[in-house]
Amino acid sequence: MKAAVQVGFGGLDQLQVKEVPDPRPAAGEVLVRVRATTLNRLDVIQREGPALLPHFQLPHIAGMDVVGEVAELGDGVRSVSEGDRVLLNPALHCGTCEWCERGEDPFCPATRVIGGNHPGGYAELCTVPASHVHPIPDHVSFEEAATVPTIWSTAWQALVVRGQVRPGEWVLIHAAASGVSTAAIQLAKRVGAKVLATAGSERKLDLARKLGADLGVNNRSDDFVKHAREATGGRGVDVVFDHVGPALFGRSLFALKPRGRLVFCGSTTGREAAIDLPYAYHFGISLLGVEPYSYTGFAEMLDFYWGERFVAVIDTEFGLDEAAQAQARMESGEAMGKILLRL
Repeated sequence: MKAAVQVGFGGLDQLQVKEVPDPRPAAGEVLVRVRATTLNRLDVIQREGPALLPHFQLPHIAGMDVVGEVAELGDGVRSVSEGDRVLLNPALHCGTCEWCERGEDPFCPATRVIGGNHPGGYAELCTVPASHVHPIPDHVSFEEAATVPTIWSTAWQALVVRGQVRPGEWVLIHAAASGVSTAAIQLAKRVGAKVLATAGSERKLDLARKLGADLGVNNRSDDFVKHAREATGGRGVDVVFDHVGPALFGRSLFALKPRGRLVFCGSTTGREAAIDLPYAYHFGISLLGVEPYSYTGFAEMLDFYWGERFVAVIDTEFGLDEAAQAQARMESGEAMGKILLRL
């Protein structure tokens, strides 16, 4: 099969399109003919090095968000059929450790991630346990389906599971045009919240408004804390969703109401953030880290997504031979929504 393979750590030249042996499904697995995959920040981070996930090995095939058709069944698989249109849950838990047995599989120490430390979607074929294959409804294209797994599961875990956003609350969402934030804006609105979105350009804020944001603020040239206070009559927002990290983390505290929730899951601008501790404890601010989604949570998110009508925001499309160009687009910081590889 053809694949875009990461052969080392460093620049875009470490991605090489080449022929590699076809994978074969083991017992309980299925072989999927990949039709589309979308990029995630992890693809770039692990190419630049060092690898973020344990058990990462070179050569590596990235691509966490995988959709396609079932091409072959491993022994014992009865839950799907060849030719089925499917989407893959990228988090592969062991299913047998104490965490998995308690239903807390996000903390499984043996977790593998498709496209992270398990061969992913930058290839014509991909293997996955049959338990992690989900049917794609007829009304959803491969292209739309490929935008769903990572950003929607992250937004779901952040706003529904950890943030517990409720109707009528104000939610401040940073990096409004990023993939996960385009999902978070739509999800927050669908559960009845009001959204203040921030981004670094008017072009990105225009997208946020089209997706339903009630207010957009440029976080480079304007004071989003002031606007958060004004929008809420001086009270502050109920929830901040941040995956940017240090650049906005400390200031986000001051946009929150007393006993507000700062929900966070990313470190794009660095690994360490400073906060005003007296302010945080005096006003009872909750800092809520967003752990990985659970196996059951992924299925719940999909059921919700398939039953609603959301906007799949696709920035650009590339072919597999253009994987390096696709990652260059992500590195540019200009992308709005998801970058797609079509196979």
